[in-house]
Amino acid sequence: MRILGLDYGDRKIGVAVSDAFGWTAQGLEVIIRRNDEDDMRRLETLVKEHEVEAIVLGLPKNMNGSIGPRGEISMSFAETLKQSFGLPVHLWDERLSTVSAERTLIEADVSRKKRRQVVDKMAATIILQTYLDYQSRR
Repeated sequence: MRILGLDYGDRKIGVAVSDAFGWTAQGLEVIIRRNDEDDMRRLETLVKEHEVEAIVLGLPKNMNGSIGPRGEISMSFAETLKQSFGLPVHLWDERLSTVSAERTLIEADVSRKKRRQVVDKMAATIILQTYLDYQSRR
């Protein structure tokens, strides 16, 4: 069962996918957002291409656990994904995923320019991997 992981932002959508067993997450790409229609068309292509059966969408929460405006936007996007693809969409706490991705890239000595190009994909990978790890422990 392949699962798609998404880090949904104002300008970019980081995308990751699990292996067929749902054990590991691999970064796929970063979608540069142009308009909702193009974004959904690209996601639909990825869902079909990778035979995705579920989606994990990062839910940005405030550090105190509350949901702010950015979280509400993600929740609305989750509903759009459910209606568009007819797949289960799991909202997953993404607090500090981008910070963690950035830190990992810095430790790997990736240049600032390169980091900007891949940080969203890496954040999606972290979101998906933490979800997969949690599911495997249940």
